[in-house]
Amino acid sequence: MIRSLDGMRQIPSRTCVSEFPVTATTVNAMKPPERDLNTLLANIQPTMSAETYVFCTIPAHCSVPPSVTPLLTFHEREGTSLIMTLADAKAADLNYQYPSRMITLNAYSALDAVGFLAAITARLAGAGISANAVSAYHHDHLFVPVARAEEAILLLRTYPHS
Repeated sequence: MIRSLDGMRQIPSRTCVSEFPVTATTVNAMKPPERDLNTLLANIQPTMSAETYVFCTIPAHCSVPPSVTPLLTFHEREGTSLIMTLADAKAADLNYQYPSRMITLNAYSALDAVGFLAAITARLAGAGISANAVSAYHHDHLFVPVARAEEAILLLRTYPHS
């Protein structure tokens, strides 16, 4: 099962998504992704989640606890990395690191776009703000420390103009 584009329904994974109503989200999904660095930087339109996210790991041979719905799961040789809400990590009694807020860069960047994340993370690094980047199919997402999140979003909202 996959979640519908509006996030409201479960869709059988073999169902064609085009059978569902066209929304602004689906129209954006039909545009080709952007590769031009200047265009991407001029259109980052960052937004920040209200949730606090954390990074956890579980042994490679263990399953994700059923009470947890990770935002991201990545299997590594040393174990399975999970990004999830702080509330989920605490409820599952998992050890966690790096309480952070997620900033989504709303430019529809191509997966092979060159230099986009380098430019964005350099901007944050110049201010001494760490960022853990995740590239998804349509957008890039940055996890920044909770204590520096407001500063980070301000820096990105004024980029490249300041």
